[in-house]
Amino acid sequence: MTNDTTERVLIGSKDVMRMLNIGRTTLHRVRTKDSTFPKPIKDGPHRQAHAHFVKAEVEAWIKSKADSRHAA
Repeated sequence: MTNDTTERVLIGSKDVMRMLNIGRTTLHRVRTKDSTFPKPIKDGPHRQAHAHFVKAEVEAWIKSKADSRHAA
């Protein structure tokens, strides 16, 4: 059983970049080209509003990518 609080932890783009060991441009490219990448939660309607990601969703995405390597 998972804790609801754990599933709702939000992290910033910089944290996502650290988790994936990539830069801002590569993160943008991944978000654009991979429809399975978790969608951000924006602070506002503006294009430059801060984007936050649900940590559990990013971790699940990373796990699915790692698991798909073994299936190939």
